[in-house]
Amino acid sequence: MVELVWLIPALPLAGFAVLLLAGPRLGEPRAGWLATAASAGSFLFTLVTFGGLLGLESADEGGAGGHGGRWFVSTLFEWMPIGGLEVDAALLVDPLSMTMALFVTGVGTLIHLYSVGYMHGDPKYSKFFLYLNLFLFSMLMLVLGENLVVTFLGWEGVGTCSYLLISFWHERPSAATAGKKAFVTNRIGDFGFMIATFLLWTTLGTVSYAGIAAASGDLATGTATAVSLLLLLAAAGKSAQLPLYVWLPDAMEGPTPVSAMVHAATMVTAGVYLLVRLNPVLTDTALLIIAIVGAATALFAALAAVAQHDIKKVLAYSTVSQLGYMFLAIGSGAYVAAIFHVVTHAFFKGLLFLGSGSVIHGLGDEQDMRRMGALRAVMPVTAVTFIVGWLAIAGVPPLSGFWSKDEILLAAWEHSYVTLGWLRVGRVLWAVGLVTALLTAYYMSRQTFLVFFGGQRWDDSAHPHESPTTMTLPLVLLAGAAAIGGIMNLPLVGDWLVLEHFLEPVLAHPHHFSSPTRDKIVLAVVAVVIALGGIAFAIRAWLQSRIPTDKLEPALLENVFYFDSTISNFVGGPGTKAFEAAATADRRFVDGAVNGVARLVRMLGEAVRPLQSGYLRHYASGVAVGAIILVIWLALRGVS
Repeated sequence: MVELVWLIPALPLAGFAVLLLAGPRLGEPRAGWLATAASAGSFLFTLVTFGGLLGLESADEGGAGGHGGRWFVSTLFEWMPIGGLEVDAALLVDPLSMTMALFVTGVGTLIHLYSVGYMHGDPKYSKFFLYLNLFLFSMLMLVLGENLVVTFLGWEGVGTCSYLLISFWHERPSAATAGKKAFVTNRIGDFGFMIATFLLWTTLGTVSYAGIAAASGDLATGTATAVSLLLLLAAAGKSAQLPLYVWLPDAMEGPTPVSAMVHAATMVTAGVYLLVRLNPVLTDTALLIIAIVGAATALFAALAAVAQHDIKKVLAYSTVSQLGYMFLAIGSGAYVAAIFHVVTHAFFKGLLFLGSGSVIHGLGDEQDMRRMGALRAVMPVTAVTFIVGWLAIAGVPPLSGFWSKDEILLAAWEHSYVTLGWLRVGRVLWAVGLVTALLTAYYMSRQTFLVFFGGQRWDDSAHPHESPTTMTLPLVLLAGAAAIGGIMNLPLVGDWLVLEHFLEPVLAHPHHFSSPTRDKIVLAVVAVVIALGGIAFAIRAWLQSRIPTDKLEPALLENVFYFDSTISNFVGGPGTKAFEAAATADRRFVDGAVNGVARLVRMLGEAVRPLQSGYLRHYASGVAVGAIILVIWLALRGVS
């Protein structure tokens, strides 16, 4: 059944084509239901393909490409037969691509269904689903691509759709600006992707993932490190790591389903996927840098989240922080832990974003948490499901977020990286991750209490109400996944490490935890106590009012260390002047030189133009004068 893999991206593409041709005529809600059906069909065929993959067995030790036999390539057509470069439009079915495709289509379908109700009454209703189906197609091409070129096709596709969806309400200047900001920032990452691809092609002669894995040992250390750092640049752009995170918080200007699908559950994990997919080329030096970037991003974004007032901005910075955890896992060599957190994050962060959208919908587009409170009584389904997401991301066992985050912290604890005297870098990164966990539990508790508990701070004219079934059903299903999703990789019994055993054949150097069981339990207990401490502090501050809250939201954190505003002020001030000066220099010197040469040629042409009059008598006179001059010159030479 793996041969049906082409239907996975084909159905969203077909939905896009139908909506492009007949979307306005279908109207609301048929356009939404069509797009949802296309997404659901894609999920169905992903399940079918996944079942077919499980049925594949290796005829030899290691199987095709060293993937235990669970490896199938579906070649659609020959794409680029150019000299020695042969690139097929091909799809890859293996454990990693199927893991990604399952949650992309599964969560994506729930978000499509949610959007049917959320986008009710929007004048561009069909266009929204047109973009959503195109995005789903692009994301599937990204994760199913058999080679870097096909992946790059999907990579650029999700970037384009991100721009279209973030700026969907482009009549708002803030939305239009946010879309452009995302587009420009992601182009920086694209540069890293392309140069890394060129380097791999010139050194290995292939862009196929199987070929790269097989020949990765032939890469010189310097070349492999360069490729790894370029891939990090690409991943940092798409997955919002320091310093390229700046686009994601502003991306909240798009409709809330966009925030859930594009910027929480799917697109922002593309960078994590790329690094895990190309794990055979990652060097120790690059892994250390990846881990440091991830830990720094996790802590930075968590600090920013504690002082935000916009319900979606809190979740946006939370997303950046959780992505930092994933990069920390990759840098620790724990690739399975990274993908495990990618999946659980899709569940609980998709749930939290959709829950925030339900609140915004019920309060008439209000997003300031200071104007909410006590909503659990009027929005019970939204409140209960949101609380599940809060506890999952806070790391409270036995919910899914605890298991995936704990694996990342354990990997950082065990990884030595480099030792500076008595200092082990891995332990420092573990400590940073632990502090981030404390902050995560605190700011998510703060958000939950401000929105659903305490006294009523919304105006009586707001009339908050529970969302329709099309919106609450996805919340319930995602809450269930966020609650029990950890069972896919429970460390308690070896046979329960389902995800680890499934993904290991794709990894060049699978990570196995070496700490004794006692140490693992102690570290897990420490993490749980830290999380509960963050929740307890939030209760005292935001529910019991025993701690003054005015000092818990300093301007430095509310303005995110003035990082983004500094960049904006520079670009709008000295940066603009520098660009204008460069443009003036270009006009005066570069263009001046080019235009000067053109003017000189024109002047010379005008000078010699009289000699080319077109009159025969002028040419005859010229010949005669020339002959006389020649005779005189020869005569003078003869006399001398």
